[in-house]
Amino acid sequence: MKNLYILLTSISGIINVYAQDTLPLSKTDLHSKVLEHNLQIKIAEKSYESAKADYNQSKSLFLPNITASHTGIVTNNPLMAFGSKLNQEILTPADFNPALLNDPKQTQNFATKIEIQQPLINVDGYYGRQAAKSKMEAYQLQTERTKDYLALEINKAYMQLQLAYKAVGVLQKAESTAKANLKLVENYFKNGMLQKTDLLNVQVRVNEISNQLHYAKSNVQNASDYLAFLFNEDTNGKIYKPTEALEGSITLQSFDTTLPENRKDIQAMQKSSEAYRNMFQSSRFGFLPRLNAFGSYEMYDKNIVDMRANGYVVGAQLSWNVFDGFKTIGKTEKAKTDFQKAEIETVQYKKQSQLEINKTARQLKDAENKVNLSKLAHEQSQEAFRIRENRFKQGLEKTTDLLLSETQMAQIELEYLQAVFEYNFTKEYAEFLTK
Repeated sequence: MKNLYILLTSISGIINVYAQDTLPLSKTDLHSKVLEHNLQIKIAEKSYESAKADYNQSKSLFLPNITASHTGIVTNNPLMAFGSKLNQEILTPADFNPALLNDPKQTQNFATKIEIQQPLINVDGYYGRQAAKSKMEAYQLQTERTKDYLALEINKAYMQLQLAYKAVGVLQKAESTAKANLKLVENYFKNGMLQKTDLLNVQVRVNEISNQLHYAKSNVQNASDYLAFLFNEDTNGKIYKPTEALEGSITLQSFDTTLPENRKDIQAMQKSSEAYRNMFQSSRFGFLPRLNAFGSYEMYDKNIVDMRANGYVVGAQLSWNVFDGFKTIGKTEKAKTDFQKAEIETVQYKKQSQLEINKTARQLKDAENKVNLSKLAHEQSQEAFRIRENRFKQGLEKTTDLLLSETQMAQIELEYLQAVFEYNFTKEYAEFLTK
């Protein structure tokens, strides 16, 4: 009894494990998990954060640059020694003795210095900042478009899981029907009403359906693995079961085939082109002079802690890079070419997007026709199988005809479900293209 109890406990544990591995999953939960954990979204967000950091660096165009330093030296260099005493304000008439000036004693000097540099006029830097801003906004739009794409991919993956479960259900029903027919044929064969070949044909059909059912269950696992990948979880044999079944009908919908200018990826391309234009402007204005203010406050003493002498410097500098060996000219030509290339790529992308919308509109119409025809064929195949099955039981149909009708019914039902899936996905893809 003890061994039996242990065995039953082990079996119960195994059953519980398998029950836990099949997890219910709603489309709403899937959306929230993907938006929170998907790696592609995280990569897009990091790209945006990197561009934002580049833009923040451009604040140096307006903000001062402040540095502080503390320096200590020991020297007997005549010029350095005299200058150190002068900065420390400790020169005496005796220090002007030529012998001491030419061969000074060891002198030590400690200096604390605070420097401030403030840009005033920097035209090329302004356009460089605008370019960084456009780049940041482009990445932000790309991140939003990535989320829109992931929403489409989520719906597709969820419908694939629904379709996989539907296929399993259809094949299980076909297997049950085939096994019932096999039992009937076995009885006919035992009574000498059918030949051995009829029995073998039915057995082959049962094995064929069992094999298809095995592949259908593998597709359920594959769809579950892909869903786990989307929201960045380890599969570990988990199988997800949709809480919402695949709809057996379609909802007809028409949509405007005009490419929307406010589509996120279109706006991102335009922002990217804008960034290149600002880089070109920045290179052009690199020929202009720059005006910067500067100032420093310095404190000196021969001791490391005492700072009795001090002084300051305040000024402004107008600098102009008159000629740098065609470096700026070449940089400007490259920036102009990159800007023109970005504009051409934007136009090309818009045209390709419009082509894709037109193509998808036709595909949606084709998918609608396919659903209607498949639905009709499905209904006809069901009726045909019902008639043949009744006639077979009455001995009025051949076994091969019954098998053909049963095979055709299961195949057409799977084709109908696939057609519904294709229509629903094409509709959502069309909405994605015009969003």
